[in-house]
Order: sequence, then structure tokens, then C-alpha cells
Amino acid sequence: MAYLDNIHSPQDIKNLTTAELENVAAEVRAAVLNRDSKVGGHVGPNLGIVETVIALHYVFDSPKDKIVFDVSHQCYPHKILTGRQNGFLDDAGMIAISGYTNPAESEHDHFVVGHTSTSVSLACGLAKARDLQGQKHNVIAVIGDGSLSGGEALEGFSNAAVLGSNIIIILNDNEMSIAENHGGLYNNLRLLRQTNGTAENNMFKAWGFDYRYVADGNSLSDMIAALKEVKDCRKPTVLHVHTLKGKGYAPAEEAKERWHWSLPFDINSGEVTFKPEGESYNDIIPEYLIEKVAEDNKVVVVNAGTPGAVGLTPEKRRKLGKNFVDVGIAEEHAVAMSSALAKGGCKPVYCVWSSFVQRTYDQLSQDLAINNNPAVILVFGNGISAGDVTHLGCFDIPLISNIPNIVYLAPATKEETLAMLEWGIEQTGHPVVIRVPSSVVVDGKPADTDFASYQAVRKGEQVAILALGSFLKLGLQTADKLKENGIEATVINPRIVSVLDEKLLHELKQKHEIVVTLEDGVLDGGFGEKVARFYGADNMKVLNYGAKKEFTDRVPLDKLYRRYRLMPDLIAEDVLKIK
Repeated sequence: MAYLDNIHSPQDIKNLTTAELENVAAEVRAAVLNRDSKVGGHVGPNLGIVETVIALHYVFDSPKDKIVFDVSHQCYPHKILTGRQNGFLDDAGMIAISGYTNPAESEHDHFVVGHTSTSVSLACGLAKARDLQGQKHNVIAVIGDGSLSGGEALEGFSNAAVLGSNIIIILNDNEMSIAENHGGLYNNLRLLRQTNGTAENNMFKAWGFDYRYVADGNSLSDMIAALKEVKDCRKPTVLHVHTLKGKGYAPAEEAKERWHWSLPFDINSGEVTFKPEGESYNDIIPEYLIEKVAEDNKVVVVNAGTPGAVGLTPEKRRKLGKNFVDVGIAEEHAVAMSSALAKGGCKPVYCVWSSFVQRTYDQLSQDLAINNNPAVILVFGNGISAGDVTHLGCFDIPLISNIPNIVYLAPATKEETLAMLEWGIEQTGHPVVIRVPSSVVVDGKPADTDFASYQAVRKGEQVAILALGSFLKLGLQTADKLKENGIEATVINPRIVSVLDEKLLHELKQKHEIVVTLEDGVLDGGFGEKVARFYGADNMKVLNYGAKKEFTDRVPLDKLYRRYRLMPDLIAEDVLKIK
């Protein structure tokens, strides 16, 4: 890396020629591919924005001039140019660098950002703070066209337009979200591209922005010239930049959705080198939904811009046809629309990632639960994990299960998952949320549909273990450990999170002294606390196991399990201490 070896901050590129910057761009792309191929990460978005980021750091003076990246899917080149190239070139250094912007890593990052549509709102705040303090610097938001479909982006644009001072919004238009874009606003982006930014119908001008268009955002000379024009502007300005997602890596240019994000892969062949074994719920559930739609035209599968994350590949979406609705990255709209679909006589199934369902709490409560419409929501990607701080799936239990009217179910097996999904689609009494197991697929016995009652998997005495959802296996392993110490524990699969099976809990008082609850999520406001509250006036001792209320960032799962004592030997040890 002839150039990157000597680039430790943006200052190190400011005296390079355009030809030299082209060489920097080639090295940045190679570094992005090197990291992604070894540890996985966002491929296409970062490859497509290389020239834009180089030009940004060439023209502006970061960190005095403040650059805010939306989602962070496009921040790798920025990280490489701001002293973190070891996280892309050195295998040992990769684990130290987040895939998202992070102020703890660098003064050039201003926010921890991993969710979409936030950059313009954040930039508005930085610009207002600057103006109130009489400071002079540029504030730049970098947002992709896919992020425009999120409601907060439109709120941010609406308010940025009337700020009355310097704020520069770089709209990176690569004609893609994670998958294809959905929504009427993309008609205007298409028109602007087709007319080289000259169309009279221009939503950004209508809002009140100054507007410029760059047809080739992968041209360093064009980008440098455009950024010099807008630098130090005195009114809100949109720089609309057309780029190629995946540029410089043929597989990513050709299959843009597939290469938005990837597991580790072989650069030469493009073949993924890490492939999970066995069945996946991302295969099982879409196949079930395809069959269900074929039988019943009222079934509608809804997603909010992340179809691949829930197994809805392009081929499967084609099979669903008009009964598949992608609303773009708009979870709030997805929940409200699902509620109305149910009210209109359809049977909606909204598939969403756990960390993204947080963005629609108000609609879960107001538009769905208060109206008690029988929509089904499948929550994927849940549970305690080693993920980035922005993508933790451990908060959905307290978030959803405490909203009245919502039936929140937690299956432990494939059979339970499909039975709950079938029941949820056909029932008409309540909204139903199903926590898709985050574990490997486990086969079990055919499930009955009395999901408000817990199921005893093993019957014993003295100790009862209530192991929720994917933690049923942990409950059985803990019972085995207790058996080694002469205790034949009862193991219960609760199956439902939102209500207690009070009849069974009363029955446990007869032959049990200790109840242990296990849940794959945060404890505060969760399942175990409900059980502990139930036994509050009794002599029953209750031990709750789950995650602490904390943000973790890429902490290995085995370390978290040990921290939370979510291991059979540690749980058994705790039980024996109070026995």
C-alpha cells in the first residue's frame, strides 16, 4: 500500500495530485475488500462511495468541519483516511475497529450510528449548536438514497431546509437501498438523474434547498470541483451525487443486493468462505409463507427494506408476487400499514429484525395494539449476541411484551414456530408477535395451540426451570447438571411472554422451592421479572437469568454468557447455594 502507508489523517491527502488520489482510491478499495473478505461487512456501499469520501477529506477540514454518515454503511473509506487503516490492512487490528462510526475510535467520528435515516437530523443539531455559539465551520450529512425512505430522513430534510445557514447534504444516489428502492420519492430521483439535475420538478428545491447534481460521483475531479463549490455555503444545500454501488469489484457491481453486506468470502471467486450448517429459519419461514400465499390470497408479507435479513431473497419475493410489500426503510409505516391491512380483511405478516422493531414503538402501541387488529409480526435476529452496539437484539421482550393486547409468543422449536405462525395468521382476536428462535433449528413434537399455557418438558420436584424460547436447551442442560447433584428438576417451556400461566405457577408451589427463569434478552422489564413479581408474597425463591441492562459492543458471546451466568454449571451452582 504505497499511499495508505503514509496516510494517517486527512491532512496527508491534501497535497496529492488527482492522479495520486486515483491511486489512493484503488488502495482504499483493496483495503475494504481485504477486511470484508476476512471478517465480513458492508461491501457495495463502501466501494461505491470511495471517490466521494476522498474528495470530502481533500476539500474539507475534518474534524473542524463535521461529517456525519448515515447508517455507517458508507464509512469504511472515511475510517481508512482518518488513521484507522490497520483495521482494514492488518488482520490482528480488524477486531478493534467497528463497522460503524464511533467517536471512541476517532475525533473524526461524531456519533455512534448504525441505524438509518438519522444523519440529516444529527447534522441539523450540530449546525444549530454551531450557529448559537458563533462558530464557523461546515456541517455535512452523507446520506444514501435508500435512507430517504425512512421517516426521520424526511423530518430532517424538512427542518434542514429552513435552518438558514450552512448545512450540506450529500445524497449518494446509487439507485439502491439494501435491496431495490421502494416509494414514490424515487420517481423524482430518477427524473433528476435523467435530466442531469435540470428537471423543473425538483423536490429538494421545492423544500427550499440550493441544489447541485454530479452525474459521475465516482469521478474524483468532478467531486472535488462540486465540493469546492458548496464549501462554506450560507444556506442549506443538497449535492445530489450519482455513484455505482459496488464499483471496482465485478461481483458487487453485478449483484448489488447480494453484495450489500457479506460474510467472509474469497475475493477472487466471490464465494462465501463461512457457511452456517443445517436448516435456517430464514429458509423455513419464507417457504411456509410462499405456500400460505398460494393457498390464501389474503395473506400479505410485509418488509421494511431488509428482505435479505429475513430470508426473503429476490427469488422468493418473485414467488410471493403482489402479496409481498416492501415499504422501504420505514418500520413505522410497515406496522401501521399492517394494522390497516388486517382491518381491511387481509392477513398481514410483517417480518422485521429485532434491533429495527425498536424504531416503531409508537405504532406498535397506537396504530396496532389500541386498535387490536390481528396483524402478525415476526421478530428475527433477537437474543443476546456478540453484535455491534447498534444491532443488539436483546431489548424486544420488554419493549413489546408490556404493550396491552399484543400476544407475544416465544417458540423453542421449528414445529412450535410454524404452529404459532399458522395460528397467528388465522386468529382474529389480537395482534400476534412471534420471536423467531435465534438458535439453530431444533425439531420437536407437534405443538398444540393453547399457547397461553406453559408446557412441562420434564417433571420433577424442588426446582422448576422456566426456559423461554431458544433457551429451552439451556434449561435442559441446567437440569442435567442439577441431576448430577441429586435434584430432579422440572423444566418448563413457557411459550408466551406477554401473559403468565398463573394456574401452572400456582401448581409449582406444591412441590417446588425454587423457580429459575431463563430468557435470551435483557432482564429489566422482561419475562423473569413478571414471574418474580407473581411469587412476591410467597415463600418461593426466584432466580432470574438474562442480560444486564447495558449496551455491549462486539463482546464475544461466551464472555457475555459467563458475565450473565448463563451457563448450566453456573446456574446449577447458584441454585445449590440457596437450596
